[in-house]
Amino acid sequence: MSEKINVGIVGTGIYLPKQIMTAKEISDATGGVWSEDAVRNKLGINQKYIPGPGPEDGTQEMGALAALDCLKNTGVDPKDIDVVLCIGEEWKEYPLTTSAVYIQGRIGADNAWGIDVQNRCCTCVSAMEIARDMLIADDTINTIMVVGGYRNGDFIDYKDNNVSMMYNLGAGGGAIILKKNYNKNLLLASHIIADGSLARTAGVEIGGIAHPFTKENLEEGKKSLRLMDPVKMKNRLNEVSMPNWYKCIDKSFEKAGLPKKIDYLAVLHMKKSGHLGMLKDLGVSEDQTIYLSDYGHVGQIDQILSLHLALKAGKVKDGSVVCMIAAGIGYVWSANVIKWGEI
Repeated sequence: MSEKINVGIVGTGIYLPKQIMTAKEISDATGGVWSEDAVRNKLGINQKYIPGPGPEDGTQEMGALAALDCLKNTGVDPKDIDVVLCIGEEWKEYPLTTSAVYIQGRIGADNAWGIDVQNRCCTCVSAMEIARDMLIADDTINTIMVVGGYRNGDFIDYKDNNVSMMYNLGAGGGAIILKKNYNKNLLLASHIIADGSLARTAGVEIGGIAHPFTKENLEEGKKSLRLMDPVKMKNRLNEVSMPNWYKCIDKSFEKAGLPKKIDYLAVLHMKKSGHLGMLKDLGVSEDQTIYLSDYGHVGQIDQILSLHLALKAGKVKDGSVVCMIAAGIGYVWSANVIKWGEI
C-alpha cells in the first residue's frame, strides 16, 4: 500500500522582519575584530534580518505569519490541515508553551493537532521526513504543515570570536505544506546522521537547569549562545562534517532511486569558502543555488526560504531535482531529494 502513496509539496510561505543588520554593523559589534570586508567576503554576510521590538517578531508569531503567507500562496483551507509540525525554536515568547498549538489556533486550523519538534538548524529537513512518514503510514492524515520561527541570534555575543560561525544568525519564519497523493513536487527520500558526542559542545550555556540565572550572571546569560567545548567541536567537525553531509546526499539519492544529479541545492547559509567548496564537490554551479548573503542564516528556515526564493526566480521548474541540505549543532546532518513538477 505505501508504495502507491506519494507525498508532494503544495507550497511555501515566508515572513521576514523589517529590520536588518548590515555587514558594517556586524563589524562594529565585534569592535572591529572582523572588518566589514571580512564579514562580507569571508563570513558571506551583506546583511541579515533581525527581529524588531514588536510582538510580530516573536518566534511563535513569525511562524504564524509565515503560515498565513503559505495559506495565501497555496489556497489551502486551514481546516484541511490535519497536523502542524512546528520547527520553531525553543527561544520563544513564553517558555513551556507549545508553538504548534499556538500556530494551529492562530491560523484557524481547527481540525489539526500539533506538536513541536527540535533538531536545531536541521529541524526543517527532519520534520519533512517525519511528515512524509506520517502521511504514508496514517490513513487519517492527508495534509501536514511544517512551520516555525527563528531568532536565536538574540543570544550572540559579537565580542566572542569563538562564535564567529554564528554571527550570521538572523530571524524570520517559514512554512511548507505537504500533501498525500498530491502527484507533483514529490518528496522522495531523506537521510539524517547524528553525532551525540557533540551534543553539549555548543548551546546557550546560562539559564537552564545546569547553570541557572542568578543576579550576577543575568546580563552574561542573555548573550551566552557559545561553544562550550570549542576545541572538541572544531576538531570533530573538521573530521566528520563534510563526509557526513555528502553521505546524507548520497543515501538520499540512493533511497530515491535517482542518479545523483542536483538541479537546485537548497542549502543553509555558511561561510563563503565552505559554500563554494561544497558546490565544487557536488558539481553544482552558483546559478543552481541561492547564497543567502542578503538574509543571513535563519536557522532551520533556510531550506524553506531557499526553495521559496528559487521558485520565484525560476531556478526550480517542472522536472528539477531539488536537494535540501541542513546541519544543526548537537550535531546533526541531513539531506532530502525532491522531484519538482507533475509525476
